[in-house]
Amino acid sequence: MASTRGPSTTRILHQYYRLMASHFGPTLWWPGDSPFEIAVGAILTQNTAWTNVEQAIANLKRKKLLSPRSILKCRTKELHAALKPSGYFRVKSDRLRSFCAHLVENYGGSMVRMAKRPLPELRVELLTVHGIGPETADDILLYACENPVFVVDAYTRRIFSRHGLVDPTIGYESLRAFFETRLEADVALFKDYHGLIVWTGKDFCRKNPKCETCPLASTLPKEGPRLS
Repeated sequence: MASTRGPSTTRILHQYYRLMASHFGPTLWWPGDSPFEIAVGAILTQNTAWTNVEQAIANLKRKKLLSPRSILKCRTKELHAALKPSGYFRVKSDRLRSFCAHLVENYGGSMVRMAKRPLPELRVELLTVHGIGPETADDILLYACENPVFVVDAYTRRIFSRHGLVDPTIGYESLRAFFETRLEADVALFKDYHGLIVWTGKDFCRKNPKCETCPLASTLPKEGPRLS
């Protein structure tokens, strides 16, 4: 199935945004007290619930480890203990240290300096860091570096394929382009839109969807969601 194209799709995407925003209100997503904390959260949230990430970040703060150099200097055992709530803590410790090493070696540990690099170059650079894939890179670029990158995830694919706007097998880059070529490059819009998609996916567009009460119920195809 080919994705819908043209100006009408732009209107549809704005309609979806308005419906979700009317239901949930401002998401204030991504939570974090600093760009570095947001980047840490983006790395730790892989394959786990956000509530678990919050516990891990709270541990880092309590142990005064929430800085690139502190994470690089602390004992592996101590870092493992702090990150344990996030799951796969050994893997995530390695990934977090890889990011911190890159940040210190290339930008003196400064997220502000890193964010000043041109977006296309910075995205390619982040994807070379161990453990950072497209979604994590885009989380960092949008939420920590304030770049107009539309973050997509499994919820995005599920919601918009069930509504017949994209193919359920669409790849990450094609799905990202689907939004970026149809919406204005607005950091605030991209942040809130992604947060709304996450909340809608968690609350309504589950594997067994709750379509009747979903804020997007009125936009479903007449034959219902295209479940896969």
